[in-house]
Amino acid sequence: MRTIRIAIVAMLLGLFARLSAAEEALTIRLNDAAEVRPRNVTVEAVRYNGSNVLQVRQTRPYRGFDTDTFAFVPGLDFRDGMIEVEVAGSLLPDAPPDARGFIGITFRIDVDGGTFGCEGIYVRPTNGRAQDQVRRNRSAQYFSYPGYDFARLRREAPGRYESYVDLVPDEWIRLRIEVSGVNARLYVGSADQPALVVNDLKRGADAHGSLGLFVGNGTNGHFRNLIIRPR
Repeated sequence: MRTIRIAIVAMLLGLFARLSAAEEALTIRLNDAAEVRPRNVTVEAVRYNGSNVLQVRQTRPYRGFDTDTFAFVPGLDFRDGMIEVEVAGSLLPDAPPDARGFIGITFRIDVDGGTFGCEGIYVRPTNGRAQDQVRRNRSAQYFSYPGYDFARLRREAPGRYESYVDLVPDEWIRLRIEVSGVNARLYVGSADQPALVVNDLKRGADAHGSLGLFVGNGTNGHFRNLIIRPR
């Protein structure tokens, strides 16, 4: 009987260890379209620059800027923690003139409630090395859907929700977003200092939900190696 109890305890401890490890880090390779669910986008597993990745593009007609255009991870409930992903964004041949290759991550997506409200941070690869300094200053962007697109944020608080990052279209770049309460920090590449600091996430500290692979109008978006560490 004692042997049976020991075996049961060992089994439960093993299960607890696996669950704890799963909570520490969830890695999604992003090489199978079944790993995500589309929301106003198309998702396709493709071979790109030597890697098996997911290609995400907005469906037509375009929904405008900073809306619910992403492929989200089903069954995920994220509030605080770290999100890391590699992205490569560029313009489609028929992209509108004001497209910039918008690509990034949405988080705390309200999937269960059906509103798909979310917070988001993305980069604009074609702005990173533009010869116009104003465009350079608008290489990274925060938004919140619905209601807080870049145009409103720029109008009400110029420069507070966007910043400069050195970017090149179609080249892989690693984005890391750290989320805690109403705060979010964007780190690009191997930098140990954030490129963008947000101290007032519009959906509040209690918001939670899924994560999404975000693309904007006219973007040819590619994603690989999503890592989530909830806290």
